[in-house]
Amino acid sequence: MHLKRFQDAQPYVAPNHFECHGLRLQGFEEGGPTNQWIGFSQFLPGGGAGPDSTPFEKVYVMLEGEMTVIVDDVETVMGKYDSCTIPAGEVRKIENRSNETAKMLVVIPYPPET
Repeated sequence: MHLKRFQDAQPYVAPNHFECHGLRLQGFEEGGPTNQWIGFSQFLPGGGAGPDSTPFEKVYVMLEGEMTVIVDDVETVMGKYDSCTIPAGEVRKIENRSNETAKMLVVIPYPPET
C-alpha cells in the first residue's frame, strides 16, 4: 500500500486552468500508481479550464459545489458526487458559475512516454 496524507499533497499548475488550485493526491512518485494519477482541483467562483482537449481520457468526480461542463455547446451542470468521462480528443470547457468553491477529483492516465 502507498499512503499519502492530504497535508503531504503537492500543488501543481494545470495548463489552461484559471482561478484553480490543484493538489496531486497520488502519482508521479515512488511506490505510487503505475497507470494514472489523481488530482484534487479547487475552483474559486469564476474559475475553470479550457476550452481544450487532451490526447487521453480523464474522469471528473465532483466532491463539493458544482461545475458546468460544456462540450459541443451543450452545457451540463455537475453537482456533488456526479462524475463524467471526457474522452480523448473531446474539446471541453469547465466553469464554476456559483459563488462557492468547487472541489473535484480528476483521474488522468500518465502521458505516453516519448
